[in-house]
Amino acid sequence: MKYVINVYGRDVICASCVNAPGSKDTYEWLEAVLTRKYPENDLNFSYIDIDRNDNLSDFDESIIERINDDELFYPLVTINDEIVQDGHVQLKPIQRLMESQA
Repeated sequence: MKYVINVYGRDVICASCVNAPGSKDTYEWLEAVLTRKYPENDLNFSYIDIDRNDNLSDFDESIIERINDDELFYPLVTINDEIVQDGHVQLKPIQRLMESQA
């Protein structure tokens, strides 16, 4: 199965996410864990800095707008353009989604 996994974030830690890892740390952690856990799947990871507007899709722009409007928190994880988690990211919901789509 092919998965496109995007982590949206910024260098500054989210105010409501005190004591949680930063966005880049979350991206690197997810990439390492999911690559080990699902070696048979085609996993494509991207980190999207919400303070930069380089080559963004309409979907990316809508997610960033919702983060900037405080509707969603960062880091935010999408899999195949489906929002999985925002704020304090945990592994179990991500695994459940991936296993339900397998």
